[in-house]
Amino acid sequence: MNAINENIELAAKAIGNASGILIGAGAGMGVDSGLPDFRGDEGFWKAYPPMKKLGLSFYDLANPIWFKQEPSRAWGFYGHRRNLYRQTQPHQGFEILLRWTRSKPKGGFVFTSNVDGHFQEAGFDESKIVECHGAINFDQCAQPCCDDIWNSSAEDIEVDLKTFTASQPFPKCRCCDSMARPNILMFGDYGWNENRTHLQYENFSQWLHEFEPGQLVVIELGAGTAVPTVRSQCEQISQRYGANLIRINPREAHGSDVVSIPMGALESLAEIDAAL
Repeated sequence: MNAINENIELAAKAIGNASGILIGAGAGMGVDSGLPDFRGDEGFWKAYPPMKKLGLSFYDLANPIWFKQEPSRAWGFYGHRRNLYRQTQPHQGFEILLRWTRSKPKGGFVFTSNVDGHFQEAGFDESKIVECHGAINFDQCAQPCCDDIWNSSAEDIEVDLKTFTASQPFPKCRCCDSMARPNILMFGDYGWNENRTHLQYENFSQWLHEFEPGQLVVIELGAGTAVPTVRSQCEQISQRYGANLIRINPREAHGSDVVSIPMGALESLAEIDAAL
């Protein structure tokens, strides 16, 4: 038996013995659903070719300044992502994770940096999810003029796929009627309304209080080191609660005191499920 197969068996044993499951999901979780991999500038430009000509990276575009300087560019980028995420079906790995959490006496919780809303779409309880960077299906004022956050899932954004710019009218704030923006934490973002995510963290804290050392297992999927929010959270929780940390990542599965599985999310989950 090779090292990967041994770790799949170890992961299955840890999951089988746990009373609850913490799922930590980064961008790699969505790749098997067909979502683009923005890893590095070339990965981003493959998904958004016009941005290569303009010399704009993901880091450049994921900035709230565009909503003031060039709203058609801002809503073109986020409108396209919103449309794409809504059209994309979460892969079978979500169903596997959901079934595992439902089999546990203390259930499960999701901590994700993904803004696509796919865990909710796959059937996970809204009250058992932390979206640490916000969510694309919720909007806030771009000013911001108020603390309101609202569900924007019924809004359509028309995007020119040749230029990735959006057509007016742009989404409006429900308080002041000026332009809205997605309730997503961007780079250099001092206007993000964190109220919704703050409430999610409170739910997360209450759930964690239910656990004694050794009762929890942590499954980390596709969380890299470039933006290490999910990775760091999983490491901290596993250390604090004496939990086994299963790290699934085709490129960055390394780490101390982890069950390392250097494979994609869907393939790994299917293999562990078979071992269970």
